[in-house]
Amino acid sequence: MKLRNRNIEKLHTDDFDALIIGGGINGAATAAALAGKGAKVALIDRGDFAGSTSMHSSNLVWGGIKYMESKDFALVRKLCKSRNHLIKSYPSTVQEIRFLTTISKGFRHSPKYLWAGTWLYWLMGNGFTKLPRLLSPKNIKQEEPIIDIEGSVGGFEYSDAYLHDNDARFVFNFVRHSLNYGAIAANYVESLGAEREGQHWVTKARNVMDGSTFNIRSKVLINAAGPWVDQHNALTGEKTTHQHLYSKGIHLIVPQLTETKRVLAFFADDGRLFFVIPMGNRTCIGTTDTHMEHPEVDVTAEDIEFVLENINKRLTLEKPLTQDDIISTRCGVRPLAIKADQGSDRDFLQLSRKHVIDTNEDSAHISIFGGKLTDCLNVGDEIAEEVVRLGVNLSDINYRWYGEPPEPVKQQFMDQAKRMNLDAMTAPTSTEPLSSRLWRRYAEQAMQMLEKIRQDPAEADILIEGTEYIRCELEHARDHEMITQLEDFLRRRAKVSLVVHHEQLRHSKGLKEACRVLFGDQAEERFATYFAENRDTSQPYTAPAEPQHTH
Repeated sequence: MKLRNRNIEKLHTDDFDALIIGGGINGAATAAALAGKGAKVALIDRGDFAGSTSMHSSNLVWGGIKYMESKDFALVRKLCKSRNHLIKSYPSTVQEIRFLTTISKGFRHSPKYLWAGTWLYWLMGNGFTKLPRLLSPKNIKQEEPIIDIEGSVGGFEYSDAYLHDNDARFVFNFVRHSLNYGAIAANYVESLGAEREGQHWVTKARNVMDGSTFNIRSKVLINAAGPWVDQHNALTGEKTTHQHLYSKGIHLIVPQLTETKRVLAFFADDGRLFFVIPMGNRTCIGTTDTHMEHPEVDVTAEDIEFVLENINKRLTLEKPLTQDDIISTRCGVRPLAIKADQGSDRDFLQLSRKHVIDTNEDSAHISIFGGKLTDCLNVGDEIAEEVVRLGVNLSDINYRWYGEPPEPVKQQFMDQAKRMNLDAMTAPTSTEPLSSRLWRRYAEQAMQMLEKIRQDPAEADILIEGTEYIRCELEHARDHEMITQLEDFLRRRAKVSLVVHHEQLRHSKGLKEACRVLFGDQAEERFATYFAENRDTSQPYTAPAEPQHTH
């Protein structure tokens, strides 16, 4: 909390080149890019960083193979290049993964036609990944025995990429980079609207934790509020040429269905892509695609029924998946950018996730519409170009603001870990060696953890049962990751609440100990608040009953 409190103090005493509203993937990448290139940057979010769309993704980093069918080849080419760039820049986090797609009899295209499409997709990605393969039903059954091949006419396998940790953790690493470059970032700070005064924007902000208000001054205002971009533009009186439509997507997290590290892809009954995605010792299945009028959404009983019905039709499990198998759910909206004059009657299933940057030069205001994880590096660079156009001087315009540290730094960490025999301390329940995990999550900051473990081996003990998080990671989160509420750690810096049952967490002695590490004297209060405010997401949302009025 000390880091957040210090930053809030600076928000209302400093003047900034740019204030970014919203700490999802667009805002976080923008903050890292601008701060890395020399701008004085502030970043605020009314909730936690990555607290909305950016924590509800499929964890996939892909070149948009589905846009091949709508012949949007320019977008596919761009996304494939973006995917390749992320794999090269974050080799420990963004990794190639195989997708195995099964085609049923009567589908609108034959497997050979689609397989030819995957070759074109491979070529558009500069042949960066492994080659596609055409598979017979028999091949599919040999490689993935859980797939039901009755009615299948074959399939194909191709490559894209996925995030080894969760999406929100990936977003926070951009926030962490921006802080390292000198940005001032704070979660739970809400913008109440902004006005242009002379050469500056004056944004009225509210500290959500204590209700206090203050002003933030900046030359440029960047609206990266994700699904709430339109609402914030209404607060500031900004007119834009684009607006958002919303599409709800849900995923169910269930026990591990297959040990093979590949994504199983199917076409659901309504023709949309449907995935079975590895998530450590769990499996993530989904997604839906439901047109919504508003960005506030929940998982309904119908959503769960749709996903379970589709998956049980396509897999031969010992017993079909039921509501009881669900450990947790993820649910968010995809904000889809459309021209403001197009209205909302577009076929949103055909809309792409491409981002649009909408700049008002007269007021030095930028809105970011749409976007996805795959394209985040482009968003950062493109916003930097816009900010320069609006008159902000960037002292290091060509600085490479993203990526893991260079190989020699990693080697130094690995050598030190080997000398102290760190991997021998890996818990038997873990899915990978301790050294790999610490490097991927914290990069050079993991060096300090090695020193702590060397001085006290108990720092390598797993604190919360059923997870892979060790004591020194909790201490690091407390000091460096702006953990303000317990959910910030359980759901976003880590993925604990996705992979451990809600009730198991409620009775976890380890979680109570983790709260003491994170919050000290406030541990019991934060623990109680979390369980009062966060329901068991393995159950569908039911709206509270309307109060009965008696006359």
